[in-house]
Amino acid sequence: MGFESFYKRFDVDERVANVAGFNPYYMEIDSGLNEKIWMNGRQIINLASNNYLGLATDERVKEAIISAVEKYGASLCGTPISTGYVDLYKRLEYSLSNFVRLEDTIILPSCYQGNNGLFVSIAKKEDLIIVDRFAHSSLIQGIKAVGCKIRPFLHNNLEHLEGILKRSQDYKQIFVVTESVFSTDGDISPFKEIIDLCEKYNALPIIDDSHGIGVLGNTGKGILEEENIINFKGIYTASLGKALANSGGMISGKKEIINYLKYYCPHLVYSTSLTPSILAGIEAVLKIVSSEFESLKNKLYSNKQILFASLMEAGFETTECIAPINSIKTQSKENTFKTAKSFFEKGILSTPFIEPSVPVNQGCIRLIAGANLTQSTIEEACEIIKSVRKT
Repeated sequence: MGFESFYKRFDVDERVANVAGFNPYYMEIDSGLNEKIWMNGRQIINLASNNYLGLATDERVKEAIISAVEKYGASLCGTPISTGYVDLYKRLEYSLSNFVRLEDTIILPSCYQGNNGLFVSIAKKEDLIIVDRFAHSSLIQGIKAVGCKIRPFLHNNLEHLEGILKRSQDYKQIFVVTESVFSTDGDISPFKEIIDLCEKYNALPIIDDSHGIGVLGNTGKGILEEENIINFKGIYTASLGKALANSGGMISGKKEIINYLKYYCPHLVYSTSLTPSILAGIEAVLKIVSSEFESLKNKLYSNKQILFASLMEAGFETTECIAPINSIKTQSKENTFKTAKSFFEKGILSTPFIEPSVPVNQGCIRLIAGANLTQSTIEEACEIIKSVRKT
């Protein structure tokens, strides 16, 4: 095969963007995540980012980050197993473990890396991994890398999950994998019932709480607090780049398995440690959440409900969910891009999802109104939503 044939493999089909006259991906932003951001020389309301609590530009967080840079410099220039394991790193592991009420934690450059590295470290080819069919790409790719048997279960369908578990008792180890909040539609996993099934059929539950940590629960501790799950025996992963307003990922659980991962998870052992600035930023956010979560949560959910009401009034078809996400059903790829374009032109940045993020011939647009948005900005967003639908 010649080079020309090889490179033809990588042609990107951009017909949908060309027809819509709009490509919503990789658009340049010229500011930080304030309540309005600068794009293409104008200010636009940001309903696209995962900055749920609005803390990404909080002055206290920025001060902690600056102080860390002054003390540690730009980077630790080493993996956590070598020169990257400074006191700040160790302290944050302890803080995160306490926050989610689990025994121990490792911190990785991203939750995508965490989910990819977890399964190749703990699962064997003779094992079975049962996974929600709507699970995040990072989980699916990590599971596929193991080479073991994989069985998807219908989304949040406990009956289907139990049927698979009943028929799968000959495997050496069974894992059941799901998310807390599914990011496209905003629905929440019935995780307590899933744990009950895992205990009944001797399977190990694994939960990705990326869109739940800092959002769910009375004090923001995520799905385990939301569902009142005590003494969780499974494995917990989460992103530190959404409600916790920085970047990175975490894996938490029993000390035995976390200690094992510290030496045998390749995505941790061979990755340069998160920078001191990020570690300090996460630590600062945890302190704010511990003292201010109730007011931040009230604002976040109030914003969600106001937007939801405007979407209903405008006649959009939306999913109903408990999480602070509004998801518009847009059906086709073409309609998804056209709707996102209309929002953008009138002053709202949204997040459009088409395949493979959602099933083929489906589409949706997600709107997240962070706790940092003022009442006037929310009202402006509602007026835009109504005008887009009329158009």
